[in-house]
Amino acid sequence: MNWQSKANIFIIIRGFIILLFTCLISTIKINLCFSNTLPLLLHNHNNHDHDHLKTLEFDGHLSFDDVDHASKDFGNRFQYLPSAVLYPKSVSDIATLVKHVWEMGMTTELSVAARGHGHSLQGQSQAHKGVVINMESLSENKNSVMYIHSDGEFSYVDVYGGELWINILHETLKFGLTPKSWTDYLHLTVGGTLSNAGISGQAFRHGPQISNVLQLQVITGKGEVVNCSKEENSDLFHSVLGGLGQFGIITRARISLEPAPSMVKWIRVLYSDFETFTREQESLITQDQNNSFDYIEGFVIINRTGLLNNWRSSFNPHDPSQASQFNSDGKTLFCLELVKYFNKDNIDMVNQEVEKMLSKLKYIKSTLFISDVSYVDFLDRVHVSEVKLRSKGLWEVPHPWLNLLIPKTKIQTFAHQVFGNILTHTSNGPVLIYPVNKSKWDNRTSVVIPEEEEEEEIFYLVAFLSSAVPSSRGRDGLEHILKQNKRILEFCEKSNLGVKQYLPHYTTQQQWRAHFGPQKWHKFTQRKSTYDPLAIFAPGQRIFQKGKSLIQFS
Repeated sequence: MNWQSKANIFIIIRGFIILLFTCLISTIKINLCFSNTLPLLLHNHNNHDHDHLKTLEFDGHLSFDDVDHASKDFGNRFQYLPSAVLYPKSVSDIATLVKHVWEMGMTTELSVAARGHGHSLQGQSQAHKGVVINMESLSENKNSVMYIHSDGEFSYVDVYGGELWINILHETLKFGLTPKSWTDYLHLTVGGTLSNAGISGQAFRHGPQISNVLQLQVITGKGEVVNCSKEENSDLFHSVLGGLGQFGIITRARISLEPAPSMVKWIRVLYSDFETFTREQESLITQDQNNSFDYIEGFVIINRTGLLNNWRSSFNPHDPSQASQFNSDGKTLFCLELVKYFNKDNIDMVNQEVEKMLSKLKYIKSTLFISDVSYVDFLDRVHVSEVKLRSKGLWEVPHPWLNLLIPKTKIQTFAHQVFGNILTHTSNGPVLIYPVNKSKWDNRTSVVIPEEEEEEEIFYLVAFLSSAVPSSRGRDGLEHILKQNKRILEFCEKSNLGVKQYLPHYTTQQQWRAHFGPQKWHKFTQRKSTYDPLAIFAPGQRIFQKGKSLIQFS
């Protein structure tokens, strides 16, 4: 090759390099231009939303500054800052906001989340760059009074959706009445628990809280205020119950009541054999109402010594000498927790009934502990623990809870692997386990329970209520507990146990589809397109995304 040919090749290569660098520089400039412009566009978009919101008139007020608290919840793991928080003083305040967002349509990215007492675990009550409604503000209005009706046979209470259950308890007791079904913790709002289910040890008899609702007032995703019940607008009524906040905001609820006891006989006994423990739990919840307990739960105790001594501050051992000699030897034990309601004038009869029922159970005889406490003290028992934990700075920590609903036919398989191999201690928090009757759950609601055989009447709640030490990298640290939860879920899926999550949390559409199952998912998406077609509500559940057609999810 002569020098002229080499020179030509050199010129071509140099030109190619110059062209390449020119393209790179142009690309960088374009990217820089977009990277500088995009936040500006988003900022202008948010300002646009703010300006529109500021034009609205409320009986209460809308805050753009006092929003930090609405970006946190009990789970203490997720934090999404909203654009604003509404403090409503009337139902119309909420309707005005929702209707405004609905009418803006796709020109706004605003979403709306109803926040009660902020006890969600995975940011479900949060709304990133949206509007959070402080539902408790509605109940704090001086004009918000509960209406209690009783004609001797039929009793109910009308309450706002942001009312705490503990307040309802105190008010209804003034009339000698009480709601039938509870959660273990009463400092939760009506709308919050009814959007999930509301489960405790009374559920075997009365069903969850959603089975004891007579009527609702709901604001739909179009800003409409609708009254609904089993007879009136029944599809909306059943959609909202257990609906995870997807179909409407519960602003009022009519709750069924019954005569209230004044006292409870609170009992704890231990088992070392899981099969005996579950068999007797199942027997107790299927007995005639007059010959059974009023509350039945249980919990798992793994590798904990000195447990009975811890009980002595609240319970009296039936036989102190035997109880003092009991040694768990590091075994996994199962506690059956029972309650019988009574009034002071019939204590002798109740004592005889309880003794007769206990005589049929095969618990470890030296572990019988009994305590007589007031009805209120029993129902509000978790709050006592809360006060103690708050004083030690141990309440506002991460709570990576895992709640599962498990078919009766699979509970032995589950227990063998989870309590035998995956869990090695329970120092992070209680592990609850108790059966409920399927017939007490209405399959027309949105809540998802295990799909068992038709003749199968019982399924179990198993709740791992862990608290994580923020700075710990050990067994009580967040990372370890999350890995443990993952192992439990992976085992359930691999073993095809048919387990369903209660207070569910998923991150993909595929997972939500699997959770609901084909038929229930189809119905769920149909209801969403009917009552909240723009997917305005409860973005923190991560089921639907605003701005995307619901057709793709059906």
